[in-house]
Amino acid sequence: MAQKKPLPTLFGVLGYPAKHSLSPRMHNAAFKALKINARYRIFEVEPSRLKAFFASLSRRGIAGLNVTIPYKQSVFPFLRSVTEEAAMIGAVNTIKVSANGLRGYNTDGEGFLRHLIDDLSFDPRNRNIAVLGAGGASRAVCVYLCKAKPRSIAIFNRDRSKTIDLVHLLNMHNTGIEFIAADTVAHLGLEKADLLVNTTSVGMNETDPSLVDPSYLRPGMLVYDLVYSRKSTRLLGDAGNKGCRTANGLGMLLYQGMAAFKIWTGRTPPKKIMARSLGL
Repeated sequence: MAQKKPLPTLFGVLGYPAKHSLSPRMHNAAFKALKINARYRIFEVEPSRLKAFFASLSRRGIAGLNVTIPYKQSVFPFLRSVTEEAAMIGAVNTIKVSANGLRGYNTDGEGFLRHLIDDLSFDPRNRNIAVLGAGGASRAVCVYLCKAKPRSIAIFNRDRSKTIDLVHLLNMHNTGIEFIAADTVAHLGLEKADLLVNTTSVGMNETDPSLVDPSYLRPGMLVYDLVYSRKSTRLLGDAGNKGCRTANGLGMLLYQGMAAFKIWTGRTPPKKIMARSLGL
């Protein structure tokens, strides 16, 4: 009698909503390329069912998860441990399931920094950086930018209390970097900024305006918008017209996914195949 093929190990993205995720395309391409008996799927779980979902991980055969909105903070009570970076950022985007329990990671900032350095040839060291937003994505980006020792990071968020909290966090863990809590976009110091990063969700909809007046943009600066659901946001369009270098968050998605793949499998992720699956 022919031996039954073992069931594939399950991985997936947890969110609500999550149908828009490109992660299944990327990870399933990687599993196929490396001949790993695994499948990656979408777990769209309503908030009222989150506790029951985590209680069912072993029964479902789930070995790892990516976590997206709105659960990057909500998953903490279900984790046995988290990395130092995830604790500092206050958000988890990757979970590894093992016999020792669930461990949380945050690979967003690592993905952002790797895309900057490896693909965009932008070294943040001794550079002036301006950041829009002070939420979870901004915290991940800023924590990892600090590893590259920029000269300064100026942050603007419409809720100024969040800006002040983030600047305080960064000051506690870093020396030799100037952190600026900007009152307005005009106070970000864009006239001297080498990199402008939009970490907010503004730009996801076609009708969204830009948070930055085009007059603040100048040739030579790199403008990076974490939004990747649209090829070009209003901010990136304005930046391109001003002669700036531009990038969206698709490269960050690739590299954070590669980091998660390594955490789950211990294997070197097939970058070219994963990039191709995303249209990069």
